[in-house]
Amino acid sequence: MSDAVLSQFKQAEKEEKKVESGRKLRIGIIGTGGIAAAHMGHYLEHEDCEVVAGCDLIPGKAQKFMEERFEYFGANYYTDYKEMIAKENLDGVSICTYNAQHAEPAIYCLEHDIPVLLEKPFTVTLEEAEDVCRAEKKSKAFVSVGFQPRFNDNMKMIKKIVESGTLGKIYYIQTGGGRRRGIPGNTFIRKETAGIGALADIGCYSLDMVLNAIGNPKPLTVTGYVSDFFGKDPKYSRDPVNFSVDDFGAAFIRLEGGIILDFRISWAMHADSPGDTIIFGTEGALRIPATDCWNGSVGGPMTIYHDLCGQRTETVVPLLEDCDCFDFKIRTFLDAIKTGGPAPIPTSQIIYNQAIIDGIVKSAELKKEVEIKFSEDIL
Repeated sequence: MSDAVLSQFKQAEKEEKKVESGRKLRIGIIGTGGIAAAHMGHYLEHEDCEVVAGCDLIPGKAQKFMEERFEYFGANYYTDYKEMIAKENLDGVSICTYNAQHAEPAIYCLEHDIPVLLEKPFTVTLEEAEDVCRAEKKSKAFVSVGFQPRFNDNMKMIKKIVESGTLGKIYYIQTGGGRRRGIPGNTFIRKETAGIGALADIGCYSLDMVLNAIGNPKPLTVTGYVSDFFGKDPKYSRDPVNFSVDDFGAAFIRLEGGIILDFRISWAMHADSPGDTIIFGTEGALRIPATDCWNGSVGGPMTIYHDLCGQRTETVVPLLEDCDCFDFKIRTFLDAIKTGGPAPIPTSQIIYNQAIIDGIVKSAELKKEVEIKFSEDIL
């Protein structure tokens, strides 16, 4: 029984798209903090590109980042990304700044027709995300947003199960994740740099897992809640004085198609998890086990609950082998530059993710349900 059901979801082998090789792509990195190291490390693994420039607001930081951390010499260094773009004839840019500085350099790159790999979260507010989308529509370039878990085969399996129709019509989803203790520091916890806390850092991943699986329906309304009890408590936080974002968020979201999304996320809590993800459908349900520290993966074998000949049945979906999702993020970006797009992870999908996060923040401030409104020129 189980093998028969699972055979519906086996991945068909596909011939890889061949990309013409030529001169090396010239890549620049804006923001040389923690996540930039992953970008830099993976760019170095691909012979068809070279990182020719790095930019950081702090003088000397970009040079120290490349030369001391990676022993990578010969790149040019800047404190002004506009100067870098003017001088370097770039083919693509990774934007690895803190959250509050995502939109401005992304828009500037698009205005100069330079493709962008933009780290998550998309932006801080929906308004900023719409500004990026407007610039992208006018540009010859594209933005790919950094949601590398999409390349994980288990994440792809979730989407294939939903699309197969085995679950029937999806009507309710509970999702989220978190850490019993996992409050980061530095720019992550300051409103002026991060803008949003756990919601943006790991909540965006959890939202994308289910939104992508069900075809990215448009969000309509949000009732949201956020708190900061742990972040401001010296027993749990490294820097409670400067903590000014959320460490927990929850929401009740109405999506197009009559789907309800019940969401919660946490950097710190008195539990190992706020619960598994469950996608409820009229013909079956899919349980996706939570992880101890939510990082865009699946915590164990998934289970499909359904009926067979009137009998309640469970089909276990074995975990597939993990891949290097971050490398897929870099590789698909480079390939999209060569082929002129489309973006591997497009803004047209991720803007819904950003709209939900923005709605949670606004609803929590107003202490009531809010309607999500998009500008007419965006959708």
